[in-house]
Amino acid sequence: MTMRRFWVMSLTLCCLVGQLAGHGWAQGYPAKTVRYLVPMSAGSGADTIGRIAAGGLTQAFGQQVIVDNRTGAAANIGAELAAKAPADGYTLFQVSMTHAANASLYRNLPYDLLRDFAPVTLLALSPSGVSIHPSLPVKSISELVRLAKAKPGMINYASTGVGSATFLSAELFKGLAGIDLQHVPYRGGGESMGSVVTGETSVYFVTLAPALPLIRQGRLRLLAVSTARRLPMLPGYPTVTESGYPGFEAGNWFGLMVPAKTPRETIATIRGAAVAALNRPDISKRMHDLVYITIGNQPGEFAEHIKSEIEKWRKIIREKGITAN
Repeated sequence: MTMRRFWVMSLTLCCLVGQLAGHGWAQGYPAKTVRYLVPMSAGSGADTIGRIAAGGLTQAFGQQVIVDNRTGAAANIGAELAAKAPADGYTLFQVSMTHAANASLYRNLPYDLLRDFAPVTLLALSPSGVSIHPSLPVKSISELVRLAKAKPGMINYASTGVGSATFLSAELFKGLAGIDLQHVPYRGGGESMGSVVTGETSVYFVTLAPALPLIRQGRLRLLAVSTARRLPMLPGYPTVTESGYPGFEAGNWFGLMVPAKTPRETIATIRGAAVAALNRPDISKRMHDLVYITIGNQPGEFAEHIKSEIEKWRKIIREKGITAN
């Protein structure tokens, strides 16, 4: 091959690659509406996060991102639907702490959280706190533990059901503190929180966002927050760890996943758009006001978070012999 022929072929190849790249960009992802699958009901905390994220992604993508609420079976119906969706980036799945717990609560799930999905990013943490009815004569975690030890099994706590974040948080605390609290399950967060407000129950590991008005009105008393460090939006409240129980960290979290075989470039595009949305001043302020801590980490970091959460709750579920089957 002559040098002249070599350069002609090289130039032709470069032009061809450029044309293909241009065509790929014109037809690039996303080229149509994206479904954002939330496996919880409309109006829930998960739904709130989903609609904020979907709105931000819509602006970042320049394509509509539509929330699709698929409820039932402790968020497993939505997860199964997402796992079986085409791996093309047009179905985004909002995963939460519930799914990490479900991996141990259910014996025969129709999906595997680690095998059937690829992580995109952890969107936000949803802190919880230890709240009580104001009539309970305690003002700190240590006082609550002393009272519970003096009256084993006589103080009750509300939850949104076996296996829920509120239930598992309470069980984790019970184990660390060595106390016995009586479990009273309810059908949802509104009923659970209402039971503590009315005095029907005494303790609730409450999601802070919906509880803040009641706390500020004095209808709920917040003893401590469940995060590893004090919350910037509630600096006056200690953590449970500070209160004498190191290692206690609980609360919900929400992240994005996609079907396992979704191309890496597509995952990178989705993550970039999600991080851009989380960094927008209006979204950042709204999340702060709702007491959510935004994250936006790398897929690998999110994968490690999911694995650690599965192991954390598996240990508690096995120790307590908890099952949802």
